[in-house]
Amino acid sequence: MSKVKTTFFCQNCGAQYSKWQGQCNSCKEWNTIAEEIIQKQEKVAWKNESVSSNKASKPLRINEIDSAQEIRMDTTDGELNRVLGGGIVPGSLILLGGEPGIGKSTLLLQISLKLPYKTLYVSGEESQKQIKMRAERITPSGDNCYILTETKTQNIFKQIEAIQPEIVIIDSIQTLHTDYIESTPGSISQIRETTAELIKFAKETNIPVILIGHITKDGNIAGPKILEHMVDTVLQFEGDRNHVYRILRSLKNRFGSTAEIGIYEMLGSGLREVSNPSEILISHKDEELSGTAIASTLEGMRPLMIEIQALVSTAVYGTPQRSTTGYNAKRLNMILAVLEKRAGFRLGAKDVFLNITGGISVDDPAIDLAVVAAILSSNEDIPVNKDFCFAGEVGLSGEIRPVNRVDQRIQEAEKLGFSTIFVSKYNKIALKNIGIKIRLVAKIEDVASELFG
Repeated sequence: MSKVKTTFFCQNCGAQYSKWQGQCNSCKEWNTIAEEIIQKQEKVAWKNESVSSNKASKPLRINEIDSAQEIRMDTTDGELNRVLGGGIVPGSLILLGGEPGIGKSTLLLQISLKLPYKTLYVSGEESQKQIKMRAERITPSGDNCYILTETKTQNIFKQIEAIQPEIVIIDSIQTLHTDYIESTPGSISQIRETTAELIKFAKETNIPVILIGHITKDGNIAGPKILEHMVDTVLQFEGDRNHVYRILRSLKNRFGSTAEIGIYEMLGSGLREVSNPSEILISHKDEELSGTAIASTLEGMRPLMIEIQALVSTAVYGTPQRSTTGYNAKRLNMILAVLEKRAGFRLGAKDVFLNITGGISVDDPAIDLAVVAAILSSNEDIPVNKDFCFAGEVGLSGEIRPVNRVDQRIQEAEKLGFSTIFVSKYNKIALKNIGIKIRLVAKIEDVASELFG
């Protein structure tokens, strides 16, 4: 018998220590360090040692490596394909995180039922009957999908060898455990070891693996931070459970851009892809109201039209309030200071509330001009024409700065039926023969005079 080895791990950040101590030196949390057994058996988790040793890698000159484009696996889901960069890369490991009940399991079960590939869906949280009930609600078909309820990785790999699937989905990584680590499922060492086994399996068989990961109360994926470093792609499924819309965002992607987002609508029959996001981000109302303006923004390669809502009112208390939803509060304070100093609008003694509709958060500075228009509209109590939209960044001297890919923003505004778009006069516009009117503005005062006379 080999001697049992133990060490101490921080359950919050995964830092390792040789002995117990009260505070973690890495994350500064108290009473998060716990002892775990780390003695591993000298075995290969999913294959015989002799089989895996035959695949020893050899060094190659960089010009000898085949640079052919990797063939991706189509998920039949346009939004997921966009976020992944075109589809699933064979042999990759994808980690999907999100709030409890946000729809992670529903999304992956829905995709696995529609995939043209043989898929093994492994659940450590639900029984086969529970999954069957949800599958019947989503779609009645799914001949290529196999359901397995198991938490031990050794048993999972035995079933993989028997079924020979083309894609493996694990729900969730925090429920798995291996015989080679003597600690409870969900602990730091178990998560690290089971993920390492799955990575070894994926890379040697070229079969992609999708993992569902729990998140902590802070919104980070539970377990050691090294988990996110080990996988190829990290996806975040976001949204408010009080709204029906969900956003799929890429936080890390070795095979594509991290700027793309996918948008879904949660229905009783599953998740519906939203191919035109502007339909959910712009309110539909019969009468024009003050304090609203439409901004043209970009998420990755996708142009979006979003609605900015502002409310300016006299401060009841001595200190005026500044509140934002979906927009940077510090940037709002900067814009209010510019309006006060450069344009002469007296907003220092007024409450200002700003909201981006649809529950989306935007960091694009090109929406600054729409924020200014919405604030001035509420302050003057004069509505902005609903056929106007804006794309411009506001500088500290009150100038309207140019934004990138303005042609794409203008084309999206024209496609959605807007009559006029306000952009910086310093933008170089290459478009010809377009139906939308382009108003070139240089300063905030130009915008104010155009909108409110």
